[in-house]
Amino acid sequence: MKPEFYALLTAMAWGIGGYFEKKGLHLGNLAPQMGITIRTAVALVILGAVSYPQWKTLPQAGGKALLMLAIGGGVVAGSLGMLFFYTALKGAPLTRVMPIAFTSPLFGALMGIILGGEPLTWKSVAGTLLTIAGIIVLTI
Repeated sequence: MKPEFYALLTAMAWGIGGYFEKKGLHLGNLAPQMGITIRTAVALVILGAVSYPQWKTLPQAGGKALLMLAIGGGVVAGSLGMLFFYTALKGAPLTRVMPIAFTSPLFGALMGIILGGEPLTWKSVAGTLLTIAGIIVLTI
């Protein structure tokens, strides 16, 4: 399957998941930290099982690769990003939180262009500007 299809599935899963996460936080009157802990515990079990056949590849990955995953995925996106997201979910309507929170592709694209050497094309500039315009329309 094409990567764009998986990206669309990602957006669907995160958007639909956000709805249920917000409902769970409010129904249980839970703190954002508790919500993210439950989410992470469930994800750890499922992903641990799904990734089991690849566990043998860890030693060959190298320390730098594992450190980048730990910092980027574990600390920045997985912990800080999710704590910020759950705090926003707890305090504001989904229609305000989701458009702002999911500007993340813009930041990822900027990192790819600035640090990763990815090309800056007129299409990426136009798409970025349209995305920002859409977010502004949805949040004001």
